[in-house]
Amino acid sequence: SGKLPPNQRVKWRGDSALGDEIVGGYYDAGDYVKFGFPMAAATTMVAWGAMDFKSSYQRAGQWDNVKAMIKWATDYFIEAHTSKYELVGQIGLGDVDHAYWGRPEEMTMRRPSLRISASKPGSDLAAETAAALAAASIVFKGDQANPEYSAKCLRHAKELYEFAEKYKGKYSDSIPDAAKFYKSWSGYQDEMAWGAAWLHRATGENSYRTKAMEITSILGSAGEISWDNKVEAVKILLAITTERQEYRDAARGFCQRILNCDTCKTNDGLVFIQPWGSLRHASNVAFACLAADAAGVTSIPYASAKHQINYILGENTRKFSYVVGLGSRYPTQPHHASSSCPIVGPCNWDNYRSTKPNPQVLRGALVGGPKSRDDNDYVDVRSDYVTNEVTTDYNAGFQSALAALLSTCK
Repeated sequence: SGKLPPNQRVKWRGDSALGDEIVGGYYDAGDYVKFGFPMAAATTMVAWGAMDFKSSYQRAGQWDNVKAMIKWATDYFIEAHTSKYELVGQIGLGDVDHAYWGRPEEMTMRRPSLRISASKPGSDLAAETAAALAAASIVFKGDQANPEYSAKCLRHAKELYEFAEKYKGKYSDSIPDAAKFYKSWSGYQDEMAWGAAWLHRATGENSYRTKAMEITSILGSAGEISWDNKVEAVKILLAITTERQEYRDAARGFCQRILNCDTCKTNDGLVFIQPWGSLRHASNVAFACLAADAAGVTSIPYASAKHQINYILGENTRKFSYVVGLGSRYPTQPHHASSSCPIVGPCNWDNYRSTKPNPQVLRGALVGGPKSRDDNDYVDVRSDYVTNEVTTDYNAGFQSALAALLSTCK
């Protein structure tokens, strides 16, 4: 979203939403709302992969691109942090936006800014945005091209975490429109632990480590890692940064419980966690466990983690790649409005209903995937937003897992 830079690589896209209160950032999926919570979660996940597997990005010639990708989000978060205890958490209204099918460059619907504040708190949103900015500050530390940017990210991360601590509440209670699309089901304590853990990694300050450990001790366990739930992710992060045995045991236990659960997998070995965005869930687990393995946590089911990514790339009985543009068989009708539009001419609901492939190939996008433990429970149809939509958080863990796997290739 926003004023696109001259070197942006998606040439069929142009400037859009220049009238937003906060210009820039990312649209969350195949439509055009800017939901801050999943945007921040995706940014944290990408930054984690970038810092732990920098050599992979450099080897692939993508280091500058991943930094630009992260900075497009963090620039937006910094601008959205409009005062010490205020953060714009959403731009656009979900139902109004979803009533439009067309190009973002041509949309004319009202796009209000919705925010959290001292009177309308959102500890989960503030702490996740703090995590994203803290993680980004590590990525940009020592960047000679922009030496002050890391400190700027960290300053905002600290303020946002203070905001999350001082004014407690769920962001989806304060921004009801978000609750219809990205409700904070797990509450805010996991993000409070997550944000503190990232601030500890960024600053080395023991006060943040103590907070992260204290909150983590009351979190219990979870069966996923997602934009909403960071319970197991924070334990893996603490296993990496503190090397304490309790977290290493927790990381190992989670990875074994999920990746070795044969009754939880499809016949082709995909870890199936839930119907909506099944491949996103498998990718997130794969990445976090690969990160734990790379950090020396022993007995991580590496082969199963690797297989999740290979499955996505086409190692399945359908011989089907779930990454748009990759291989000989891949999704041609992703639920993504912009790529369904021709370069010229009208674009509307007729394009949505078309049975033809999207005119623009959304290269690299990961679709949702099978919606049950049946590997064939997937259709490449634009209208199926459960199996065939694309989102920024779908690609975040997947991209980071690819970087992790590349680091093991000689």
